[in-house]
Amino acid sequence: MEIKSDSQQSPVIRRGDFEFSLPTELIAQEPAPNRDDARLMVVERTRGTRTHARVSELPAFLNPGDLVVVNDTRVIPARVPLRTPKGRRGELLFVRALNTPGSSPPVWLCLGKPARDLQPGVRLTLEPSTEVEIIERQGPGRYVVAWHGHTDVLTFLNCHGQVPLPPYIRRPVGPSAADAERYQTIFARVPGSVAAPTAGLHFTPALVANLLTRGVQLARITLHVGPGTFIPIRVDDVRLHRMEPEWCEIPTETAEAIRAAKLEGKRVVAIGTTTTRALESAAIGEPMFVRSGVLWADRFIVPGYHFQVINALFTNFHLPGSTLILLVAAFAGRELILESYAEAIKHRYRFYSYGDAMLVL
Repeated sequence: MEIKSDSQQSPVIRRGDFEFSLPTELIAQEPAPNRDDARLMVVERTRGTRTHARVSELPAFLNPGDLVVVNDTRVIPARVPLRTPKGRRGELLFVRALNTPGSSPPVWLCLGKPARDLQPGVRLTLEPSTEVEIIERQGPGRYVVAWHGHTDVLTFLNCHGQVPLPPYIRRPVGPSAADAERYQTIFARVPGSVAAPTAGLHFTPALVANLLTRGVQLARITLHVGPGTFIPIRVDDVRLHRMEPEWCEIPTETAEAIRAAKLEGKRVVAIGTTTTRALESAAIGEPMFVRSGVLWADRFIVPGYHFQVINALFTNFHLPGSTLILLVAAFAGRELILESYAEAIKHRYRFYSYGDAMLVL
């Protein structure tokens, strides 16, 4: 599938222009004690200003009638230890089903290791006693796997899988019970992601109630976060990077709420890069602005992209040179974002999944 981008005719966009030096101690290893205790940097694009606040103060920066759109995907405990026929240990990360529910056997796309033992035709044991078979290798670390377990895949994963925390969150003995709760948003209801839509991790029922009291509206989309979002960019010109599409669904009521907000001159506030990618991939212009239903989010958003749906972005602080910081820079401008990141480092903001947040208006 071809990834859509509005930047194909723009000048070269160098990965190195979006790199920065981050002290390792600012990579958050634990979330804030309470979700909305995290710090919040509010960046105003037109004025180039920055305000320091807390996530709990978010309603003060939004207006009555603004539409906040969240991602209600649920992270599945997708990481499972395995044993090879030679007795070696490894693991599989179950990414997504490749055939329709009820098909026999279920076939899934997985990431796996050790690569030397994961060859087509090999049967692997997933502890405690379930077998899978490697059908095809689709590239480094990527495999098509047939399921030969007695229970369905999601039931097995819910019983025996681990939360797939990012590698920069160090857990020598594996994710904790607290991670199982905190690496899940309060909106999570549709299982299918292998990573959390981390901007949504900051929300609490009290914060949502305060937003509604303020007159802010809330809508939902579902985008299942896959590994493609996190694959490093290995080319100098980022436009040559190929980012995998991700499954998403835009409910009819969300599309209608977006249309109403746009026609009334209210802001559409995307909670996270996943929501942004879903909405921009669904953009169709007037009269509906976004199409509803199931689609593949296939926008690779880099500087030069013309945003059609969102007017504000609430997001975490991202990795240097990543697809995520490219998206944020496309929305706010490279210089403003790099200046804001430098200020965040100076003020000891916490970065990445369990870190602090930024609101770009």
